[in-house]
Amino acid sequence: MKRFALLLALPLIAACGPGDKDVPAGPGGGMGAMPPPEVEIVQVGRGSATLTPELPGRVEAVRSAEVRARVEGIVEKRLFTEGSDVRAGQALFQLDNRTYRTAAKAAEADVFVKRLKLSRVESLLPIKAVTQQEVDIARAELKQAEALLARAELDLENTTVPAPISGRIGRAHITEGALVGRGEATLLATIEQLEPVNVLFTQPNAEVLRMKAGMAAGTLQKSDSRNVELILENGQPYPHKGKLIFSDMSVDPGTGAITLKAEFPNPQRLLLPGTFVRVRVAQAVAADVIIIPQRAVLSGPQGQFVMLVGAENKVVSQPVKLGAMAGDQFVVEDGLKGGERLIVTGVQKARPGTVVKPVPVKQAG
Repeated sequence: MKRFALLLALPLIAACGPGDKDVPAGPGGGMGAMPPPEVEIVQVGRGSATLTPELPGRVEAVRSAEVRARVEGIVEKRLFTEGSDVRAGQALFQLDNRTYRTAAKAAEADVFVKRLKLSRVESLLPIKAVTQQEVDIARAELKQAEALLARAELDLENTTVPAPISGRIGRAHITEGALVGRGEATLLATIEQLEPVNVLFTQPNAEVLRMKAGMAAGTLQKSDSRNVELILENGQPYPHKGKLIFSDMSVDPGTGAITLKAEFPNPQRLLLPGTFVRVRVAQAVAADVIIIPQRAVLSGPQGQFVMLVGAENKVVSQPVKLGAMAGDQFVVEDGLKGGERLIVTGVQKARPGTVVKPVPVKQAG
């Protein structure tokens, strides 16, 4: 048995011999070495850029109307589907109209009586059986009765509540059987026109002054474009461009900002009132500036910086001072001179001092 155990142990001792010392133990070299990570780069250059600051905004309906009860009554029917599109004049609610229908018939009968009376006294006037004053009083009574009839007919008409404008109607604020219109015009629902929509956004007045100073000095040129772009809450660009239609003439003392308004088409109803968005508006053109992709910029405790591929393909961290935005790019005011190899994709794999494999950035499409 001892001899048999010794024969089994000999191959194991040979496997653990000095030959294992030649196998590399880490990623440094040989068959176990890892290749340098691949990063996509662009060469930093100078050129002209259209300055398009990205500003906070909020969507609002072009027109908004509150549907209210104009007369007192009990709601009998709701004649629309909540969240649907309605047209101007469409009946939305039906109130109990029995009292108003009776009042209108009584007013109509009173008008009939007053007309007969006027006709009778007018026929007696030529024979001096009545005075002119009695005729005038009969005419005034008829006009008063006709006014009361018009009021009664209007009240009867108002028991059917119509849509004041066309648009998308929200939820109903009351249900069948509710008493509305007692002492106030009860709010029944709200209609908002969603095609097109407006976007209100603000820009700090300090930025506006800097831009005007640049134009006065000749370093900036006024942009001819009035198109406005929109970035949705999920970070995706809105497929339709808008147009700038309003710029406030005063500065909000609370925020130091100017309010602007743009109009956007909304055929798919993607933009709903109250939605917060980001607005890009072309305001000026800068010549001979350095621009870099927004995705290449990183932030840290010391400020903003970018990753460059330096000598021997080693990664270098470079602090930058950023200026205005130009679409999805930043204008660099300080930190880059042009010609640097800037990492735009794969930044998470590029640590300062590590060796990388730079490849040109892949163009979209």
